[in-house]
Amino acid sequence: MALLEELIRAIELWLNIVQKQEYVVNPNLDPVLLVPGIAGSILHAVDEEGKKLERVWIRILGADHEFRTKLWSRFDPSTGKSVSLDEKTRIVVPEDRYGLYAIDVLDPDMMIGSDCVGYYHDMIAEMIKWGYQEGTTLFGFGFDFRQSNRLEETMKKFQEKLETAYISAGERKLTIITHSMGGLLVKCFMSLHTDIFEKYVKRWIAIAAPFQGAPGYITSSLLNGMSFLEGWEANFFISKWSMQQLLIECPSIYELMASPDFDWNDIPVLQLWRQRVDNLGQSSSLLESYGPKEVIPLMAQALSNHKVSCGGAQLSFPLNKEILKWADETREILSRAKLPDAVEFYNIYGIDVDTGHSVCYGSELAPISDVEQILSVQPQFTFVTGDGSVPAESAKADGLNAISRVGVPADHRGIVCDRHVFRILKHWLKAGEPDPFYDPVNDYVILPTAFEVERHRGEKKEITSVKEEWEIVSSEKNDKNNYTDKSTGIPPFIGSVSVTCEGENKSSEEAEAMLVVEPKINGKQHVELRARGVTMDK
Repeated sequence: MALLEELIRAIELWLNIVQKQEYVVNPNLDPVLLVPGIAGSILHAVDEEGKKLERVWIRILGADHEFRTKLWSRFDPSTGKSVSLDEKTRIVVPEDRYGLYAIDVLDPDMMIGSDCVGYYHDMIAEMIKWGYQEGTTLFGFGFDFRQSNRLEETMKKFQEKLETAYISAGERKLTIITHSMGGLLVKCFMSLHTDIFEKYVKRWIAIAAPFQGAPGYITSSLLNGMSFLEGWEANFFISKWSMQQLLIECPSIYELMASPDFDWNDIPVLQLWRQRVDNLGQSSSLLESYGPKEVIPLMAQALSNHKVSCGGAQLSFPLNKEILKWADETREILSRAKLPDAVEFYNIYGIDVDTGHSVCYGSELAPISDVEQILSVQPQFTFVTGDGSVPAESAKADGLNAISRVGVPADHRGIVCDRHVFRILKHWLKAGEPDPFYDPVNDYVILPTAFEVERHRGEKKEITSVKEEWEIVSSEKNDKNNYTDKSTGIPPFIGSVSVTCEGENKSSEEAEAMLVVEPKINGKQHVELRARGVTMDK
């Protein structure tokens, strides 16, 4: 809804609620290091001679074949590392643009629908507007997300990135912004290398971190696979089945399972409608429930005979017991993590999105007779509030002394390009222009009293409605140190405006807005904006 956002921005500029920004580099900003989550880094496959380099994550054309050939792996319990089945392949993360290239747009070659493969792209663009500069005050850390969040090799690379960014920024401490599983990686590092973390880090802002796991999402992913893209793009991407074979050998996924020792308000369970046959041959259905600890044997049974064909051979891919042990040790490391006194911690988490928490296989009328059947059965979810992947209860339970925790209505991927989140980050980072809700020249404060967004999607239509309200409070001292009203320059009125834009692909976009400015009373003036955008695909 770009047209709608532009219209809202124009009205805000006209009201002087925000000012037009000049993208001037501010060398005095504290440096920022962006750390993505699972599947949030470009991965390249390099041959054994180091000559042929090919992007295997993300790519659209030939994605599934290259994914199975280059990324399918086996876990090595002696090192804790997942190694590609193709012994001639080595997976590396590109370091271009000071690490930002790998976490910006995950398929840079995709010209149409690139929004679906954008990761930190919008946030990077926004931070550049605030005065950040790549390589001086803005850096990225991509990593092989198949691996454990505490893998020694990853921890070493993260330490090197902290040191490099610290030096490049003139020996100023960093702000780390993490998304999703990146929060677990940073927490592991903080637990294992507290002194180094304290030396280089000033603050850590975690966004949508699954501190206690993502129960429904991970359980169903291990048993049924996962899809990272929706809509038409998914037809050209990696199948859920191919993804499942990778995940079964990924320590990082096991580390995202529901924490069995956490005191859940809503205990995540796997429910199974099991078919029972008595001595007389009469069939009945029985609903069984398995908590975070009890579910492991059931999942192991379901995957006990799981095999795939690879390179002309049949390979077994059961639930990996060695990885389960490794993940338990990782959770122990995470539980011991302490925030250094000199480091600030903030937590942003998603709310108001239905998030699968418990899963159910089968039904009373169609029970499961063999546990292995659940691999081919579509699960039914019990939902809680969250971001669609991580329950809010898990994301809030960081176990750290947070300065602030803020819930934002956003989904798991969209939260890193959410307008509200950008405002929060800008305030915490003390970046960009002065706070847009305070104008030191006119001495008035604009308080956002409401911000609501509703989206409705049809087959060929998407409607977005936005409501924003502000209260402008102005004051001026007179000679007797008393306060008298001072005009903000906005007269009372009601007005509306509409804009229409035709796209090259025969799509059209319309945006309309109505603005109500009420008379100022006792130094306060209420402003309300209602806007609606409609996108039509022809």
